[in-house]
Amino acid sequence: MQLKPSASVHVCALRHIPEVLEHSGARHLISAINAELAPLTPAGVAPERHLRLDMHDIVEERDGAIAPAEQHVGQLIEFVRGWDRRAPLLIHCYAGLSRSTATAFITLCALNPQAPERAIALALRRASDTAVPNRRFVALADTFLKREGRMLAALDGMGPNRLAAECIPFRVDGHHAPHTALSSERAA
Repeated sequence: MQLKPSASVHVCALRHIPEVLEHSGARHLISAINAELAPLTPAGVAPERHLRLDMHDIVEERDGAIAPAEQHVGQLIEFVRGWDRRAPLLIHCYAGLSRSTATAFITLCALNPQAPERAIALALRRASDTAVPNRRFVALADTFLKREGRMLAALDGMGPNRLAAECIPFRVDGHHAPHTALSSERAA
Protein backbone atom coordinates (compact mmCIF):
# COMPACT_ATOMS: atom_id res chain seq x y z
CA MET A 1 0.00 0.00 0.00
CA GLN A 2 1.44 3.36 -1.01
CA LEU A 3 0.79 6.24 1.37
CA LYS A 4 -0.46 9.55 0.06
CA PRO A 5 1.71 12.57 0.84
CA SER A 6 0.40 14.45 3.81
CA ALA A 7 1.49 17.51 5.70
CA SER A 8 2.41 17.39 9.33
CA VAL A 9 0.73 18.75 12.44
CA HIS A 10 2.90 21.14 14.45
CA VAL A 11 2.26 22.08 18.07
CA CYS A 12 3.69 24.97 20.05
CA ALA A 13 3.10 27.46 22.84
CA LEU A 14 1.60 30.87 22.11
CA ARG A 15 4.96 32.66 22.15
CA HIS A 16 6.46 30.35 19.52
CA ILE A 17 3.83 30.91 16.79
CA PRO A 18 5.92 33.26 14.59
CA GLU A 19 9.01 31.06 14.48
CA VAL A 20 7.11 27.80 14.01
CA LEU A 21 5.03 29.31 11.20
CA GLU A 22 8.22 30.48 9.50
CA HIS A 23 10.11 27.20 9.87
CA SER A 24 7.20 24.83 9.19
CA GLY A 25 5.50 26.64 6.32
CA ALA A 26 2.12 26.07 8.02
CA ARG A 27 -0.80 27.81 6.31
CA HIS A 28 -3.57 26.64 8.67
CA LEU A 29 -3.68 27.64 12.34
CA ILE A 30 -5.77 26.47 15.28
CA SER A 31 -5.78 28.60 18.42
CA ALA A 32 -7.11 26.47 21.29
CA ILE A 33 -6.93 29.23 23.85
CA ASN A 34 -9.24 31.51 25.83
CA ALA A 35 -10.30 34.53 23.76
CA GLU A 36 -8.53 37.14 25.86
CA LEU A 37 -5.17 35.53 24.97
CA ALA A 38 -5.94 34.55 21.37
CA PRO A 39 -3.57 36.05 18.82
CA LEU A 40 -4.59 37.93 15.71
CA THR A 41 -4.34 35.93 12.50
CA PRO A 42 -0.66 36.09 11.53
CA ALA A 43 0.57 37.22 8.11
CA GLY A 44 0.75 34.24 5.77
CA VAL A 45 -2.39 32.62 7.19
CA ALA A 46 -5.68 33.49 5.49
CA PRO A 47 -8.40 34.43 8.02
CA GLU A 48 -10.58 31.49 6.91
CA ARG A 49 -7.65 29.16 7.69
CA HIS A 50 -7.44 30.30 11.33
CA LEU A 51 -9.78 28.48 13.71
CA ARG A 52 -10.25 29.99 17.15
CA LEU A 53 -11.48 27.61 19.85
CA ASP A 54 -12.31 29.85 22.80
CA MET A 55 -11.78 27.62 25.84
CA HIS A 56 -9.90 27.51 29.10
CA ASP A 57 -7.71 24.59 30.11
CA ILE A 58 -10.13 23.00 32.55
CA VAL A 59 -11.75 19.58 32.78
CA GLU A 60 -14.79 20.55 34.88
CA GLU A 61 -17.25 23.44 34.56
CA ARG A 62 -16.12 26.52 36.50
CA ASP A 63 -17.74 29.95 36.95
CA GLY A 64 -16.10 32.55 34.74
CA ALA A 65 -14.35 29.97 32.56
CA ILE A 66 -15.26 28.26 29.31
CA ALA A 67 -14.76 24.50 29.42
CA PRO A 68 -14.09 22.50 26.25
CA ALA A 69 -17.53 21.69 24.82
CA GLU A 70 -19.24 19.73 22.06
CA GLN A 71 -19.39 22.85 19.89
CA HIS A 72 -15.59 23.10 20.04
CA VAL A 73 -15.28 19.50 18.89
CA GLY A 74 -17.70 20.10 16.01
CA GLN A 75 -15.86 23.24 14.90
CA LEU A 76 -12.51 21.45 15.08
CA ILE A 77 -13.64 18.40 13.11
CA GLU A 78 -15.22 20.55 10.40
CA PHE A 79 -12.08 22.68 10.13
CA VAL A 80 -9.57 19.82 9.95
CA ARG A 81 -11.66 17.87 7.47
CA GLY A 82 -11.41 20.96 5.24
CA TRP A 83 -7.60 21.08 5.57
CA ASP A 84 -6.14 20.03 2.21
CA ARG A 85 -2.85 18.85 3.77
CA ARG A 86 -0.81 20.64 1.10
CA ALA A 87 0.95 22.60 3.83
CA PRO A 88 1.39 21.88 7.54
CA LEU A 89 -1.15 22.72 10.22
CA LEU A 90 -0.06 24.57 13.36
CA ILE A 91 -1.93 24.13 16.64
CA HIS A 92 -1.21 26.16 19.74
CA CYS A 93 -2.57 26.92 23.17
CA TYR A 94 -0.90 28.99 25.87
CA ALA A 95 1.85 26.52 26.83
CA GLY A 96 1.54 23.81 24.18
CA LEU A 97 0.87 21.16 26.81
CA SER A 98 -2.84 20.38 27.19
CA ARG A 99 -5.41 22.05 24.91
CA SER A 100 -3.11 22.01 21.88
CA THR A 101 -2.01 18.41 22.36
CA ALA A 102 -5.65 17.34 22.82
CA THR A 103 -6.47 19.25 19.62
CA ALA A 104 -3.61 17.53 17.78
CA PHE A 105 -4.71 14.08 19.02
CA ILE A 106 -8.34 14.73 18.04
CA THR A 107 -7.22 16.05 14.65
CA LEU A 108 -5.12 12.97 13.94
CA CYS A 109 -7.89 10.62 15.04
CA ALA A 110 -10.46 12.45 12.89
CA LEU A 111 -8.23 12.40 9.80
CA ASN A 112 -7.15 8.79 10.29
CA PRO A 113 -10.37 6.95 11.21
CA GLN A 114 -8.90 3.49 10.58
CA ALA A 115 -5.71 4.05 12.59
CA PRO A 116 -5.56 2.70 16.13
CA GLU A 117 -5.99 5.45 18.70
CA ARG A 118 -3.14 4.00 20.75
CA ALA A 119 -0.73 4.28 17.80
CA ILE A 120 -1.66 7.94 17.37
CA ALA A 121 -1.28 8.64 21.11
CA LEU A 122 2.12 6.95 21.17
CA ALA A 123 3.24 8.97 18.14
CA LEU A 124 2.21 12.08 20.08
CA ARG A 125 4.18 10.90 23.14
CA ARG A 126 7.29 10.18 21.04
CA ALA A 127 7.04 13.69 19.60
CA SER A 128 6.59 15.37 22.98
CA ASP A 129 7.43 14.09 26.43
CA THR A 130 5.46 17.01 27.92
CA ALA A 131 2.15 16.38 26.13
CA VAL A 132 -0.76 16.00 28.55
CA PRO A 133 -3.93 16.24 26.41
CA ASN A 134 -6.98 17.81 28.03
CA ARG A 135 -9.12 14.79 28.95
CA ARG A 136 -12.44 16.62 28.77
CA PHE A 137 -11.83 17.73 25.19
CA VAL A 138 -10.66 14.23 24.20
CA ALA A 139 -13.68 12.59 25.91
CA LEU A 140 -16.07 14.84 23.99
CA ALA A 141 -14.28 14.03 20.72
CA ASP A 142 -14.31 10.32 21.53
CA THR A 143 -18.11 10.47 21.71
CA PHE A 144 -18.39 12.69 18.60
CA LEU A 145 -16.15 10.38 16.54
CA LYS A 146 -17.85 7.25 17.95
CA ARG A 147 -14.54 5.82 19.19
CA GLU A 148 -16.26 4.05 22.12
CA GLY A 149 -13.77 5.10 24.81
CA ARG A 150 -10.68 4.13 22.82
CA MET A 151 -9.36 7.69 22.65
CA LEU A 152 -9.37 8.07 26.44
CA ALA A 153 -7.86 4.61 26.84
CA ALA A 154 -5.11 5.63 24.41
CA LEU A 155 -4.30 8.64 26.59
CA ASP A 156 -3.94 6.32 29.57
CA GLY A 157 -1.47 4.24 27.52
CA MET A 158 0.74 7.23 26.67
CA GLY A 159 2.63 7.00 29.92
CA PRO A 160 3.50 9.89 32.19
CA ASN A 161 4.46 13.29 30.88
CA ARG A 162 7.47 15.29 31.92
CA LEU A 163 6.43 18.36 33.89
CA ALA A 164 7.25 21.60 32.12
CA ALA A 165 6.10 25.21 31.94
CA GLU A 166 5.66 24.85 28.17
CA CYS A 167 6.40 22.42 25.38
CA ILE A 168 9.32 22.42 23.02
CA PRO A 169 7.67 22.94 19.61
CA PHE A 170 7.14 19.58 17.90
CA ARG A 171 5.50 17.92 14.93
CA VAL A 172 3.61 14.70 14.24
CA ASP A 173 3.01 13.18 10.82
CA GLY A 174 -0.52 13.88 9.60
CA HIS A 175 -1.05 10.38 8.19
CA HIS A 176 -1.30 7.19 10.22
CA ALA A 177 -1.80 3.86 8.52
CA PRO A 178 -4.47 1.48 9.83
CA HIS A 179 -2.03 -0.69 11.80
CA THR A 180 1.15 1.35 12.14
CA ALA A 181 2.21 4.71 13.48
CA LEU A 182 4.53 6.68 11.27
CA SER A 183 7.50 8.48 12.70
CA SER A 184 7.31 11.66 14.67
CA GLU A 185 10.09 14.05 15.44
CA ARG A 186 10.79 17.31 17.15
CA ALA A 187 10.53 20.42 15.04
CA ALA A 188 13.80 22.01 14.09
